[in-house]
Amino acid sequence: MATVGMRLVEGLAARGVEVVFGIPGVHTVELYRGLAGSSVRHVTARQEQGAAFMADGYARVTGRPGVAFVITGPGLTNALTAMAQARADSVPMLVVSGVNRRDSLGQGFGLLHELPDQAGMVRALCPTLRVSAPEMLGPVLDRAFALMLGARPGPVHIEVPTDVMALEAGTVTAPVPLALRAADAGAVAEAVSRLNSARRVVILAGGGAKAAAAPLRALAAALDAPVVQTVNARGVMFGHALSVPASPSLDAVRALIAGADLVLAVGTELGPTDYDMYVRGGFPDLSGMIRIDVCAEQLARHPAGLRLQADAGLTLTALADAQPRQADGSARAEACRIAARAELARLHPAMHTQLAMVEAMRDALPGAIIVGDSTQPVYAANLFYDHDRAGGWFNAATGYGALGFGPGAAIGAALAAPGVPVVCLIGDGGLQFSAAELRTARDEGLPISFVVWNNAGYREIAEAMAGAGTQVIGCDPSPLSLAPFAEACGLPFVSLLPDPGALRSTLQQPQTGPRLIELRAP
Repeated sequence: MATVGMRLVEGLAARGVEVVFGIPGVHTVELYRGLAGSSVRHVTARQEQGAAFMADGYARVTGRPGVAFVITGPGLTNALTAMAQARADSVPMLVVSGVNRRDSLGQGFGLLHELPDQAGMVRALCPTLRVSAPEMLGPVLDRAFALMLGARPGPVHIEVPTDVMALEAGTVTAPVPLALRAADAGAVAEAVSRLNSARRVVILAGGGAKAAAAPLRALAAALDAPVVQTVNARGVMFGHALSVPASPSLDAVRALIAGADLVLAVGTELGPTDYDMYVRGGFPDLSGMIRIDVCAEQLARHPAGLRLQADAGLTLTALADAQPRQADGSARAEACRIAARAELARLHPAMHTQLAMVEAMRDALPGAIIVGDSTQPVYAANLFYDHDRAGGWFNAATGYGALGFGPGAAIGAALAAPGVPVVCLIGDGGLQFSAAELRTARDEGLPISFVVWNNAGYREIAEAMAGAGTQVIGCDPSPLSLAPFAEACGLPFVSLLPDPGALRSTLQQPQTGPRLIELRAP
């Protein structure tokens, strides 16, 4: 007999799922029965938050949903932080959990892992679907994948009551194909007309454009338009004369945008952690912009001269007839890059060194994926840094900003891109949120370089408190002794001062599994 749990795994495999991350429990036994005879690989995390962060990293690299299996109650509540990060960064993630038997829901019987209203708790964050009977399984899977991939990506939760999970189920229906949304032809023609009439176009590219690097570069070249990239778009214009890999929070970038006679915003939510991270206000008026986004709700949040609700890649390709009236884009981009880098150095004396360390990682491992946590070198690079791989630079230091994101997300990224070097850049404070996941990397034999920026505490927060005239409290948690910690995890260990040459040399050494590199911050 094939149970609902077994058929659910079959349905995931039919929809292209190759890996799930999770921790088994008594409420998910039937899911694991399904995994036993499936092509789907299971990776065991050390905590459910780590499993969901792994799903996040996997999804960012593949563009397909990352999947996590968790138990009801504490398993799901542990995963909620990672689900919130995925929501903030538009990452497709499917979290499948159990839930107590149907006749107990909301009754307060005191069952194991019971919540008053598990679905209601999740619904405040993202869509939640329940498989209340075997025949609902196929439609629920179709709905979940449509929600994750048919519009703005994000997390979706499926819960299966324990008394349903073991019921007999028939074969799950074949997946429903999802088509990318194309822009209205009239709106495209209007956009082309406006672009052709402009003289100084600037393009703002967000995470929604990272899978559209080729048409973005082609359109930018046709328009001779500088392309400002938010954190999640870094890499789409690497090395291009029109690239501005710098935060719109910087004055130099704002000046470039203010000097435009037309702004084209592609796949960016225009959120303050990218566009106003210092909460200063005063951003240039964008009310006349052309805006491309797949999400109608997102498009409605800001005034715009023209809105195109559609897939970024299809729309950028459709705008190929746009031609410039003035050719000075490369000069504007170069001047902005020079000014932005100089501005970065003025913001904080240590930022130059921090950025140099990130650039050393990129140069040592061409084409690598660098996954960041919330730590000072990541903040510096988010302000100004050009990565050499589209989608290869991402972190949790914008948007939701979850500490401890890095190790799990790096594991997911490494499994998504076998053979590609992966670096996890994390602070000593953030490492203690999810240190146990390094053993998962060891179990899987993943060639991840865990680089720890060790400043013995929460220095970024301490400096913010001091700058606000507040007594610094709670910012000095003692760091792990990293040499014995690495030994306990079974990882090779190197400790360095923050010297770019030494870091490049260390990263270029051959590795067969994960390793731990400490950078002792001054």
